Amino acid sequence: MKRRSFLSASLGAIAAGACAWPRHAPVHTGVALAFGTTIQIALMHADEPVARMAIRDALAAAQRVDRLMSIYQPGSQVYQLNRDGVLRQPDAQLLAVLAQARALSQLTHGAFDITVQPLWRAWSEAVARGALPVPAQRRQAKARVDWRQVEFDARQVTLAPGMAITLNGLAQGYAADMALAAVQAHGVRHALLDTGEFVACGRKRAHQPWTLGVRDPREPQALAATLFINGCAVATSGDYATSFTPDHLHHHIFDPAVGDSPQELASVTVMAPTGMLADGLSTAFMVLGRERAALLAASLPGVDLLAIDKQGREWRSAGFPPQAS
Repeated sequence: MKRRSFLSASLGAIAAGACAWPRHAPVHTGVALAFGTTIQIALMHADEPVARMAIRDALAAAQRVDRLMSIYQPGSQVYQLNRDGVLRQPDAQLLAVLAQARALSQLTHGAFDITVQPLWRAWSEAVARGALPVPAQRRQAKARVDWRQVEFDARQVTLAPGMAITLNGLAQGYAADMALAAVQAHGVRHALLDTGEFVACGRKRAHQPWTLGVRDPREPQALAATLFINGCAVATSGDYATSFTPDHLHHHIFDPAVGDSPQELASVTVMAPTGMLADGLSTAFMVLGRERAALLAASLPGVDLLAIDKQGREWRSAGFPPQAS
């Protein structure tokens, strides 16, 4: 669905009010590989051994999500599900993400749909041959897209014949949530987690918040926004992340209703209570377009967005930070 866009299990909010400032606490950092990229963590804690254990556990938590939900690793449960059409004894974390996927599909009337993987295959295979998929190929792939045909419970997950899923629109956000939970289990109250999506609590310094720069969708070295975050998550989807055509009209985000990419927006950045929610909504809002995305965001507690269309025009919801002067 989408991937890394910034420069640098539930819908429950990340607590921001309990972050007391630790005196004489240095910044501790850690990095690892997951989701085909480098994931990072920075945290403040006065006790270095505790900080190191927190970093270790946070990175391991994120990597576990990747191992479970990768569409490329043969050992992942999602890979096995796509291969066999059925997965027995699904992991509890996979079930949590599938439940969020279903909730988002219902909320967006199908604009968010994890079963768009056949469309990705049709487009990527055609582009690899130097062409775009012909209408018949698009129709054939689109016929295999229907989130309502993903059935799951604690015993098994099943797909209709020919279907396949991708959790790329949720897994990195969920991994950030799990990493933050691992950090907080060690008593850390000031941290920034980057799994490709971001979650944060507390501050970087006593009077310095965690800061993120949102890239301009058409100028990679320029910023569309600078965000100071605490107790929330941030995710961006953009047409530039994986484009099938130089004009960015055809890319890795698909509108399930038409079997092609949505045409209005170049990028959407979402601030939300959790990484998984921000991740999923940023994809859904790209498909919905500015007006419908704005209406939906206004109905969701703690959700705000910055939408940028293909002409470079920006729109910010009421709670999204204004552009710095």
